[in-house]
Amino acid sequence: MTTNGGGRDDEGGGKTGASEPPPRSGKAPKGSAPEDGLPKEGHPSGLYTLFGAEAWERFSYYGMRALLVLYLVKKIGLSKENALEIYGIYTGLVYLTPLLGGYLADKFLGRRKAVLIGGIVMALGQLALTSPTLLYTGLGLLIAGNGFFKPNISTMVGGLYREGDLRRDGAFTIFYMGINLGALYSPIVCGFLGEQVSWAVGFGAAAVGMVAGLLQFVLGQKRLGATGLPPGRAAEKERAQAGAYRSSDLPGGPATSLVSRDYVDVAIWTGGTVALVWGLLLASKSLAPMWAGMPGAVKGLLVVAILGVAFFQLFRGSNKVEAQQIAVIIVLCAFNIFFWMGFEQAGGTMTLFADSQTDRNLGGLGLFVIAGVIAACAYNFWRSTKDEVSGRLLWTALTGMFGLMAGAAVALGIYNLATGKATNIPASQFQAINPLLIVALAPTFSNLWEKLDQGRFRTSTPTKMAVGMVILGLGFGVLFLGQKVAIATGSASAGWLGAVYGIHTIGELCLSPIGLSMVTKLAPPRVSSLAMGLWLGSSAVANYLAGTLESMLSTVQVPIYLFLVASSVGPALLLLALTPILKKWMHGKA
Repeated sequence: MTTNGGGRDDEGGGKTGASEPPPRSGKAPKGSAPEDGLPKEGHPSGLYTLFGAEAWERFSYYGMRALLVLYLVKKIGLSKENALEIYGIYTGLVYLTPLLGGYLADKFLGRRKAVLIGGIVMALGQLALTSPTLLYTGLGLLIAGNGFFKPNISTMVGGLYREGDLRRDGAFTIFYMGINLGALYSPIVCGFLGEQVSWAVGFGAAAVGMVAGLLQFVLGQKRLGATGLPPGRAAEKERAQAGAYRSSDLPGGPATSLVSRDYVDVAIWTGGTVALVWGLLLASKSLAPMWAGMPGAVKGLLVVAILGVAFFQLFRGSNKVEAQQIAVIIVLCAFNIFFWMGFEQAGGTMTLFADSQTDRNLGGLGLFVIAGVIAACAYNFWRSTKDEVSGRLLWTALTGMFGLMAGAAVALGIYNLATGKATNIPASQFQAINPLLIVALAPTFSNLWEKLDQGRFRTSTPTKMAVGMVILGLGFGVLFLGQKVAIATGSASAGWLGAVYGIHTIGELCLSPIGLSMVTKLAPPRVSSLAMGLWLGSSAVANYLAGTLESMLSTVQVPIYLFLVASSVGPALLLLALTPILKKWMHGKA
């Protein structure tokens, strides 16, 4: 896999130690020796430690997400509107807490300890969800834990590369593919167990995934060099000045691993976080009515105050160039809201559409179509990764995984044709379509950005985001028509949802991995985790709107999917108009 542009050394303060920038290919010139004695092919093995840890964590998160709305409606007995509101509040807060988690990691904990604290708290939250009486405790622990985990593991990816290393965007694409590898299996495994066996078993499987991610991270931390060690650690400063490593491990040992006092800190912070969640849940019994009765203007002022504190921390100590680059991050965060407000319908209204308005019984022909798509994914994945130097075993295993899935679909299709039976697909498993396509198509998009950036059609980050938003709007146009069919006939073919997920996947690949890389390139090192938290925080607003949008629009009788066409395409056109000035403010890092 290849990349699509330069990057900023997240750990090393922007010093590479090289006298001139590397060639566009990311390789040393033919016949020359690497200036640091390390091979220039492939990615550092630490990337695959982070890849695996994130894949398991996302298995945990998306397994729970696939079940949540259905669980609230079918098991708890809530109305559709109330279930979607809880979904929106939960997913919104999951993305809001990284603002605090990123700040604590930057100033006190370091990213590795923050990741461990977050993972342990989330595992406890998944276990709590196995009991309906601990529903809000489980959700609270997941919200708090994600705040520690999410921004810091993402930022650590950028710390593995020197400034100007052209593989950084490609590294984030690989990392993003790990996210979706976990998201692929979770609806299949947790969705099946939750809907067909019991809800407790489904949530329990998600807890097992989180524990596996923690083990992957702890056992593989020696491959991370000094990336993510606590602030002020001498070994981190020494290695950061030399520049982040590229393709092989730095020497292991105590200098690149957490020590016993770090694990004591992890235990203390974990216990304190659990106690804080319980305390807030108790306090919410009296605070919730006060919040509900608070005037909207006061709520707005509180939001402005929180953003003001975050912006002050971001801009404090910045020169003109850094201030403009931070301003670009803030502007793109605003447009990020419009994309994810639509995209996150997948876990809410689109899952309910799959449950109540979709014909989910697939005969032999339907399964053959699925097998064909998976087989095409297997071929495309093999073709896109066959020249990748590092992670060869991983890419081969993933290609084989697609082949086995395609074979299983063919076998089930033959059985259905022979017996005249149909296979009922659980509604939660439709959420596996998006990550399946992302795992297969991410290498192609990584190569696409590389080719575009090396030619005269170099595409800036704002332009890529705008294209993704337009594609998202096209997908909702298809879903609007599919809903019309369901209303007229009683149910719509599963092909409608399949097409929408496919279109949205292409739009997501234009925006999300590029956005993660943009933050690490533009944010000053001293506030990199806070900036990543702000980017994820913009998704908090989007997720809350995703959960409450349908009930708000119903009061004015506006169809939700038609509205989402306009809210995706309209802001995209505005972003394209702003692109020239945003590119100028990015100072060569567009």
